[in-house]
Amino acid sequence: MKTFVILIAAFFTMVSCSTQIYLDPATLGSAISNKEFNYNATRAFPMNGDVINVLNALPNTSSSRILNLDPGYGFNLKKDLLSVGLPYFGRAYNVSPADANNGGLRFESKVFNIKQSATKKGNTLLIITPRDTKENYVFNLEIFKNGSAFLSVQSNNRQPISFDGNISVDQ
Repeated sequence: MKTFVILIAAFFTMVSCSTQIYLDPATLGSAISNKEFNYNATRAFPMNGDVINVLNALPNTSSSRILNLDPGYGFNLKKDLLSVGLPYFGRAYNVSPADANNGGLRFESKVFNIKQSATKKGNTLLIITPRDTKENYVFNLEIFKNGSAFLSVQSNNRQPISFDGNISVDQ
């Protein structure tokens, strides 16, 4: 009986977590159609196992392939400006080690393309390609119906990295 109660409690906990709504559907649809919203990254998924090995080598730490992020990381999309401030965990190529400001993915772009499509499950997929940056980036952002989103970033000078997060709008 005790096991049954624990299983029922675990089930309802998982169901309540999976149905969390970050943004109501009307606001989300308006933000996507206007192409004006904020993406807030909450977790990072480095594609390189070396990052996890380095983190595990530090004393008193144990890491997994999921890295929880502090608030404040993400990007802001407006009609005429893409402002990106994301952390980066992985191998970067052709980056000057003396440039202390080049840690992570930090840039602003005023010239970018956005291609919108729908996935098989009815989610929105935005492919954002900045055109006025040093590196060639491609941001694949899948926005789910509850306002959560999954971001995959590809670059010509860095290994790919993915983020989990949610969409918000400025009031």
